[in-house]
Amino acid sequence: MADIEKIIFGGKARQFKLAVIDLATLICAAVFFLLFGGVRESYLKDSLHIYALNVALLAVVSLACRLVFKIYRNVLRYTNTRVYFTMCISDAIATVLTVVLSFGIGKAVSGFFLGIWPVTTIASLYLLASLFSRFAYRLIYKYFHTKTDAANVPKTPIAIIGAGQLGAHLADELLASPKAKYLPQCFIDADKSKINKNVCGLPVFSPDDAQKAMSSYGFTEVVIAISGLSGEKYQRLWERYSAFGCKVKVYDSPVTEASPDGSVKKGFVIRDFSIEDLLFRKPLDINNQSEFDYYKGKTVLVTGGGGSIGSELCRQLAKCSVKKLVIFDIYENNAYDIQQELVRKYGAELDLTVEIGSVRDVDRLNCIFKNYKPQIVFHAAAHKHVPLMEQSGCEAIKNNVLGTYNTANMAEKYGAEKFILISTDKAVNPTNIMGASKRLCEMVIQCRYDSKTNFAAVRFGNVLGSNGSVIPLFKRQIMEGGPVTITDKRIIRYFMTIPEASQLVIQAGAKAEKGELFVLDMGQPVRIYDLAVNMIKLMGFVPGEDIEIKEIGLRPGEKLYEELLMKSEDLEKTDNDMIFIERDTPLTREQMEEKIGLLRTAVELSKDEVRSEKIREVIRNTVPTFVDPEVINRTAEQSAEMRNVKENVTV
Repeated sequence: MADIEKIIFGGKARQFKLAVIDLATLICAAVFFLLFGGVRESYLKDSLHIYALNVALLAVVSLACRLVFKIYRNVLRYTNTRVYFTMCISDAIATVLTVVLSFGIGKAVSGFFLGIWPVTTIASLYLLASLFSRFAYRLIYKYFHTKTDAANVPKTPIAIIGAGQLGAHLADELLASPKAKYLPQCFIDADKSKINKNVCGLPVFSPDDAQKAMSSYGFTEVVIAISGLSGEKYQRLWERYSAFGCKVKVYDSPVTEASPDGSVKKGFVIRDFSIEDLLFRKPLDINNQSEFDYYKGKTVLVTGGGGSIGSELCRQLAKCSVKKLVIFDIYENNAYDIQQELVRKYGAELDLTVEIGSVRDVDRLNCIFKNYKPQIVFHAAAHKHVPLMEQSGCEAIKNNVLGTYNTANMAEKYGAEKFILISTDKAVNPTNIMGASKRLCEMVIQCRYDSKTNFAAVRFGNVLGSNGSVIPLFKRQIMEGGPVTITDKRIIRYFMTIPEASQLVIQAGAKAEKGELFVLDMGQPVRIYDLAVNMIKLMGFVPGEDIEIKEIGLRPGEKLYEELLMKSEDLEKTDNDMIFIERDTPLTREQMEEKIGLLRTAVELSKDEVRSEKIREVIRNTVPTFVDPEVINRTAEQSAEMRNVKENVTV
């Protein structure tokens, strides 16, 4: 069958071959009407040439209309209702045009006008024959390919959750494809008008009868095919069917990529249920086009460009048609990875440079800014691990605070338009050196409200899947057979995805004016224990039986909850409902310089010490909101954050 298809419909002349077949079909329809249409003994008796000329006119017009409506661009075995409807419209127009032209010519050539009835009948027979031939081809193709291909493809029986348009589309695709890995057995839908009826030839069950359907049809996997579900609804469906022992998958459009011309790549796939699906809010939606417009044609520097957030920023910026992208990082392996990824994807279209160096090194920074003169600076370089920075607090100050200070100075010195700092929710009333260092970074930025360079900071929570985050750790522990370790069963955190975080930063760069602190409404916090339980289930294990969850106690500087970013009454809305601006009273440059001096002195005094006592002491004197974690944790159960998460328990 494949060889026949290749001979008949393959090659560059495929459209021509299809047109020839349609022309032959039209001739057959005309001959049939001539022989059995009851007109042979009437006015066509001595005017067969007129009949032939009218058929030729119909052929030319109908083929022209089918070309205009792009009928021949469709692959026959994948034609659908829309294609058939378009063909009907095309032939209806062709019939009308043929009758009009025949009538017009008939005024000049006596007897040429064949009549409305014969032309319409021939055109109808032609359309029916064309549709039948296409239906027949699809059936024959499906029959032969099912016999030859399907036998070697093991099919997994599934139930489709959702008997709407998306679910029906999925069922059609799977049933029509002999190479599909899944074989739909039934639908499960809460719509009473569909229950106990058939959709795409498959029965529809109510959710209450899901277990009955499971035992009857033997499926152990379900695919959610419902458009526009929120995180809460995804979670309820996942919990319901995973409790039945089913593996839950999702049929949806993967993350789309917008290009500078505004086009968007889309496609639907069946994928595994992911931890991102359990977020308690819809993913952040930002107008990509405005971002492309702002960054187009500009030189952009990303410090820490090899890290989780930095590398995603580079991916987003590469799509913005920047004039030049400079990646600056101390760790050459990560920088090399993102460089190779972007080179493979964009080649010579992207002017990309990778420079190795540290934000602590003023001379190296001066060299980079002097040579490239970036217009936009994204400052993502930082030490971020709380326990490590508790032990090596001096490094947190040198890299995070003084590194930010150095980079900000260079941005001003060489006339950068904007400087965007990547911050964290741990900077809110910090209880550890890392969080305090990031709060000091924000203060460095905020004091420059009088600068010609527009400075801003972007503050968000934990990033799912970033290097060193809890998600990769849990995955690794589960793959190793456990135990999964958590510090405390009560601990809660806010989460967002890496693309969300990078898009927030991108938008902040476009909006930044003078010292703003952008914050994101992160939705509901997530209990880390619940996250561990859900991840174990998602990977096909039973928590507490297959994989143990072990509580190891809070780490130094760690608090049970990160405080809400949205508490302040001074928050100012932006045009995105999830993004706000916090405007607190900044320090003056003189006040900040005094704090920088204290920090430099503490670093100098700590150079021969492993511990961070002097650093912790200077932080207490420079960060007014710093508080010991024990103070926060003693009253954590009474906090609004902890009470709120109790009301939204997920497991």
